Amino acid sequence: MSLLSKFCEKTEFESYEDFAENFAINFPDNFNFAYDVVDNYAETNPDSIALVWCDDNGTEKIINFREMKRLADKAANFFASHGIKKGDHVMLLVKGCYDFWFSLIALHKLGAIAVPGTHMLTSHDLVYRFDITKAKMIVCVNADGLLNEVDQTSQEYDGEFVKCVIDSDREGWLNFTAEVENSSEEFIRPTGDQATCNSDTLLAYFSSGTTGYPKLVVHDMLYPIAHILTAKYWQNVIDGGLHYTVADTGWAKCAWGKIYGQWICGSAVFMHDYNKFDPKKTLELASKYNVTTFCAPPTIYRFLIREDLSQYDLSSIKYAVVAGEPLNPEVYNKFYEATGLKLYEGYGQTELIITAATFPWMSPKPGSMGRPTPLLNVEIIGHDGKKAEAGQEGEICLRTQPKMPIGIFKGYYKAENETNNVWYDGVYHTGDVAWMDEEGYLWFVGRTDDVIKTSGYRVGPFEVESALMEHPAVLECAITGVPDNLRGSIIKATIVLSKTYTASDELKKELQEHVKNVTAPYKYPRALEFVDELPKTISGKIRRVQIREEDNNK
Repeated sequence: MSLLSKFCEKTEFESYEDFAENFAINFPDNFNFAYDVVDNYAETNPDSIALVWCDDNGTEKIINFREMKRLADKAANFFASHGIKKGDHVMLLVKGCYDFWFSLIALHKLGAIAVPGTHMLTSHDLVYRFDITKAKMIVCVNADGLLNEVDQTSQEYDGEFVKCVIDSDREGWLNFTAEVENSSEEFIRPTGDQATCNSDTLLAYFSSGTTGYPKLVVHDMLYPIAHILTAKYWQNVIDGGLHYTVADTGWAKCAWGKIYGQWICGSAVFMHDYNKFDPKKTLELASKYNVTTFCAPPTIYRFLIREDLSQYDLSSIKYAVVAGEPLNPEVYNKFYEATGLKLYEGYGQTELIITAATFPWMSPKPGSMGRPTPLLNVEIIGHDGKKAEAGQEGEICLRTQPKMPIGIFKGYYKAENETNNVWYDGVYHTGDVAWMDEEGYLWFVGRTDDVIKTSGYRVGPFEVESALMEHPAVLECAITGVPDNLRGSIIKATIVLSKTYTASDELKKELQEHVKNVTAPYKYPRALEFVDELPKTISGKIRRVQIREEDNNK
C-alpha cells in the first residue's frame, strides 16, 4: 500500500552511515499532498484505513481513503463557495475533531493556507492572529467557551471573516457539518493561476511563544514529503499499522505525527478526542486499538510510568519515541523496565522536521537526542562562530547554502526582521544549545536564554532537572537562574512534588544533597521553591522565562 517507494528509490538501510550517505527524496513538480497522496490512495487502495478516531463518550469513527477523499472534496466545494481560494488563510481551531483531516486536505486542494491552532485561545490571542494572517474564515469546535471568544474577536478585530462551528447551530455562524454535507462531492482541481506549485505555502503554525509573542511559521508544499524522515526513520511507522502521536490538532506535532509522513509510509493514524488527558485511558485505547507505534512528549511519559503498566496489553506497540523536550534518563529507565520498549528520542522545531534522532540502527543513550538527520546539514557552532569540537557546547544550526534542505520553513510570515535574526549568512540558528560526543550523538543543554552563568560556570537546566527527576519526590521541575551579586546567578529549582510528598525545609536539603551526589556539586540548586504547577505555554512547554521574570520582580 505504501507510497514510500514513489518518493524514495532506496528505503531500507544497513546502518546510520548507509542512511546518511544514500538516503534521498525524489519529489515531483507541483507536488500536492491532497492529490498525490490522498487521492492516489483513494484510487488505488480505497479501503485502506486513514484515520481511527474516538472520543470520551465512546463514539468511534474509522475513515478509509475513499471516504476521506469524498469528505475532502465536499469540504473543498464548501470553502470555495465562500470565496476561499489559493493563498487565503483559514484558521482551524477544532481540537480533536475528525473534521480536521478532511478540512486540511480540502484546503490543500484549493491551495489555501491552513492555520491550525488550539481551541484554548482567547479573543486577545485571536485578534493578534487575525491581524497577522487576515484570515477569511475560522472553523471552530464548540468547546470551552471558544465561540464566545471568537464572537468577541469579531467586535475587536478591524476586518471580516466567516465563522463556522462544527455540528452546532448558532446565530451568526455557519453549521460547518451541515454545510459540508450539503456540498457537492464532485470537485474539480484548480488550474491556471489557482494551481499550486512546490514553493507555495501549504500551512502555517504560530510558534509556542516561550520567549515572546508567537511568530507565524510558514511551510511550503514539499513539507509533507520531508516528514518521510520523521515517520519512517524516527517513529518507525509500519505499513498497514496504526500510529498514535499524543497531540491535538492545534500544534505542529500533529503535522509531525498524525497525517503526512505516516500516510505516505502506509500507516493509519489514531486520534483520541479527549477533554482532559488521562494516562489510564491512553493506555487502554493503545491496547484496545492495537497501536503499533507510539509517540508522546516527556510529560506524557512521566504520567504513564506512574501507572501500573503491567495491567495493560501493550504488546502491539513495536516502537516508542519521544520529543518536545529533552527526556530525563529516569523516565527512560522506568518505561523500559515496565514495557521492554526503548524510547527513541528526537529533536526538531515547528520550523523544521525531525532534525536529530536516535535512528533504528543506533542504541539509545538516555538523554541524548541522537544524531543529525540526513539531508539536513546540522552543525554545532560555538561561541566563536566556528564549528564546535566534540564535547564543546554550541548552538544547533542548519547550513542552508549552497543547497536548501527540504522540510525547513520558509520564514516567519510578515516578520522579516525576526526571520533575519535567526537565519543569516546561509545558516539557520535554532536558539538551542547542545554538544556532540565522540560518536556523533547530540546532548541538549538548553535554550540560549536558559543557560545559566554561575560562579564562572555555564550550566544548562536539563542536566540539573534530570538529576532532580531521579528523586521520587519530584513530579516536574524547572531550573532557572536568579541574579546574585556574588556569583552572577544562582541556580533555582521550581518543583512540583509527587502526591505522597509534602514541602518542607528538610526535603529541600535532601533534594539539594541528591543533586550534589548525582552531578557536579556546583550545579546544585541553592534556591528551591515548591509550587502546585509550572507555568507552561498552551502547547505544554515549560515557560522558564516566566519564572525568571517573576523572580526578577520580587
